[in-house]
Amino acid sequence: MKIPVFRTSLVATASFLPLSLIALIVFLVIYSWPAIQYNGVHFLWTNNWNLGNLYGNPVDVHGQQIMPGAAYGVWFLVVGTFLSSFLALIIALPLAVGAAYFLAESLPKWLASPLTLLVDLLAAVPSVVFGLWGYSLLIPLMGQKVYPWLADALQGVPFLGGSPGSGYGLLTVAIVLTFMVVPLISATMRDAIASVDAPLKEAGLSLGLSRLEVFWHIILPKLRKVLIGVSILALGRAIGETMAVAMVSGNALNYLPNNIYTPISTMAAFILTQLESALQDPTNMAVEALSEIALVLLAISVLVNSAARLILWMSKVR
Repeated sequence: MKIPVFRTSLVATASFLPLSLIALIVFLVIYSWPAIQYNGVHFLWTNNWNLGNLYGNPVDVHGQQIMPGAAYGVWFLVVGTFLSSFLALIIALPLAVGAAYFLAESLPKWLASPLTLLVDLLAAVPSVVFGLWGYSLLIPLMGQKVYPWLADALQGVPFLGGSPGSGYGLLTVAIVLTFMVVPLISATMRDAIASVDAPLKEAGLSLGLSRLEVFWHIILPKLRKVLIGVSILALGRAIGETMAVAMVSGNALNYLPNNIYTPISTMAAFILTQLESALQDPTNMAVEALSEIALVLLAISVLVNSAARLILWMSKVR
């Protein structure tokens, strides 16, 4: 019996990525299982992360060895992660959709092509470069010039007034993330706008609508599901960002933001910044707790991306 080598190779290659994801989930569950047993699910809404006395003697709590005074609550990370990601998405959506329409409909091809390349190249910039840009330019500019003026002008508006801080914080993280997700949204929307039937656009123009009205009333409603899908994909990208966020967030510990200028921490950045300290825990519970955070972050990313794929698939079949 002849073995279909080519087909077998394709199946093996296609199976590698989902099997890798399953293997990663299994590994994180097994490795973080002591922390899962000790913390339970309430660690997600408990606002207390403390490695305890790393120079003391381990104590036994609920059958697990931990350092004296250790506690692992990550509610401030959950809040910081979702606030920064959603704020970045709110800022990025109009910029990305506007850029996509401008490149697809308003420019001649000879000019649109190089500008499209420049926008797409933003997606290839390493995240640490965005973080360095945010640290060296954005933080001083925002902290010394923009945020004081903005906080004063919006003093009476909840969550927008108050202390402007030093430049590190929620809004700075959102701005950096915006530049990182705009190319993803723009590229998808640009192709979708270009694929809309020309007679549909011309029918709107023939009825006396302006080009902007055609876009708002005809093109955008037709691409609603595509926009929702790519927005969820961009949200997943923002949720998982690590290095750039760690450089501009201020790495807040155990407190929630009281305005958009307050320092925060996100789950991905917190794992990075806390790993060295956690490795000093002789019981290994701190590292296992960080692995539990990684498991939660992975589950969120999988759910977000699965939702995006489902919406995009539904938009194609209807």
